[in-house]
Amino acid sequence: MLLIKRFGSTFQRINTICQAKQPGDSLGVRGWIKNIRRLKNNIFLDINDGSTTQKFQIVVPKNDATKALTAGSLIKATGKVQLAPHGHYELHADEVETLADGHLTEGFPFSPKQHHAPEYVRDYLHLRSRVDYIAAAMRLRHKAQKALHDFMDNNEFVQIHTPIITTNDCEGAGEVFTVRPDSESLLNQMSRPDVPKENSYFDSKVYLTVSGQLHLESMSYGLGNTYCFGPAFRAENTKSPLHLSEFYMFEAEMTYIEDLSSLCTFMEKMIKSISQQILETSSLDLEFCQKNALGDKQVLGWLDKSWITLNYKEALDIIVRNKDKFKTAITPDEGFSKEQELFLVEHCKAPVFVIDWPSAQKPFYMKQSRTDDSIVHALDLLMPSVGELCGGSLRECDESRLRNHPHLPNGLEWYLELRKYGGLPTAGFGMGFERYLQLLSGIKNIRDVIPFPRYPHSCKM
Repeated sequence: MLLIKRFGSTFQRINTICQAKQPGDSLGVRGWIKNIRRLKNNIFLDINDGSTTQKFQIVVPKNDATKALTAGSLIKATGKVQLAPHGHYELHADEVETLADGHLTEGFPFSPKQHHAPEYVRDYLHLRSRVDYIAAAMRLRHKAQKALHDFMDNNEFVQIHTPIITTNDCEGAGEVFTVRPDSESLLNQMSRPDVPKENSYFDSKVYLTVSGQLHLESMSYGLGNTYCFGPAFRAENTKSPLHLSEFYMFEAEMTYIEDLSSLCTFMEKMIKSISQQILETSSLDLEFCQKNALGDKQVLGWLDKSWITLNYKEALDIIVRNKDKFKTAITPDEGFSKEQELFLVEHCKAPVFVIDWPSAQKPFYMKQSRTDDSIVHALDLLMPSVGELCGGSLRECDESRLRNHPHLPNGLEWYLELRKYGGLPTAGFGMGFERYLQLLSGIKNIRDVIPFPRYPHSCKM
């Protein structure tokens, strides 16, 4: 129960009223008026304070003061809790005060009773938390983040704050944003003869991180199991509903893992556990998001199924045998398209771990098979509606193999030293947090599960 002491009396969040109050109890609430119904003797106000999708009804007598109440205004009200005829609690107010006028007729973009398209709502990022389905998605996001932290803490992982500014690309794909001061005078002041002027602040080229993995590995070598949760950045020219330029990554690194089956088991357990916790703590918001996005409640059937494991060759064979069903070309050298990923999930009737990939398709840090150098012990986790949710691998722990890798980036001597000075077997994975929220909620566009989306040609606020 959350009680806020202000203005000399106690105010309560709407989502806690039914657990904390009984008919006849005194109550103070605050919120925005979403709807007004004016009858002969009373005025009925539906208010919302951002704590729940449900509106709370306030009954006030009609008089000269209450006639001035308007939709969109922020009010505070005090009175007695009563049970309404439909079985819900309502407040019979003794006092109502307008804290701020909503000015809905002076350019406010969202009409109270009108449904607005997501594309339209995105034009008003600073105001869209007032839209019900965005507010529900943000509360869901909060609970999902808490569930992740709870699970990792209960399993004795240490959270690491990995840097946002880094000298490594990690994936080696070149999809990075460069960081440098905007001040030319500062760069001139700090310039040195042996360093290009644009790199003079850090003495080297630096980027916004695409992944915290390499830094996480260095911490795991001393601490054991670790994880990080923070922003990542990809410079891609895409407006896909599954991609952002700035997004949040959950990444975990585990020590003494020497087979992919152990990693898959942990990932399945983690995703099922946190999803079940969210179902228990946020069922109203989850159902609201699903109905708004899909027209009906989404059944998360994958929670009750055992997930499937295919090696890359098995998955490719399924795709080739069904090639007539795809609009996208089959390109074995580049992995699977989103369409093909979703087909594999539907074909197997369950989420799918695709393991043991061609080494040419994967980054330098993934462990080579000791019986076939063309294979690395990597995995992609494919899920309904979003396709690839997670990517992971065993990490190459042999210093000489890493040192001789043809695609080892420059500047990673420290990464090799991890193996040199008492190396140990590790494995890990990363999960796109926004994609996970899409999987849970059914929300079709990734821009609607993050508060302030950044993508090509759009960086508002």
